[in-house]
Amino acid sequence: MQRRSSAPPLEELRIKWRARRDEFARFQATVDGATLCDQLLADLEGALAERHDEVLTLRAAADLSGYTVDHLARLIRQGKVPNAGRKHAPRVNRADLPRKGNDAAGRAADSYNGAADARSLAGRLRRGGSNGIE
Repeated sequence: MQRRSSAPPLEELRIKWRARRDEFARFQATVDGATLCDQLLADLEGALAERHDEVLTLRAAADLSGYTVDHLARLIRQGKVPNAGRKHAPRVNRADLPRKGNDAAGRAADSYNGAADARSLAGRLRRGGSNGIE
């Protein structure tokens, strides 16, 4: 999947929602909180899905997975991890990354819950707190 913008999807989302917030403030708009959260969640889920499909270099994949570049290259050669790049320039799709300690308990504890994160962010913003991105 090729991206049109150079900004990461979550950065694009931050920029979009900051602009929307500024527009609401400029017009002193009153909005339906549930509708606003639905829009934010839909955007967040889209950005996370796009990130999930991100194609990584072996170095970046090694940093995220905990495995070495050599081990990831070996897994690609053995067909255990699909090559998202070319023969002499392998890449790994973020969704295909193996992770060290890949047991069920570890996955449940480490998995990202976008809806919970968005609810937390919305609550902090409602209380006038920081969005934690700046």
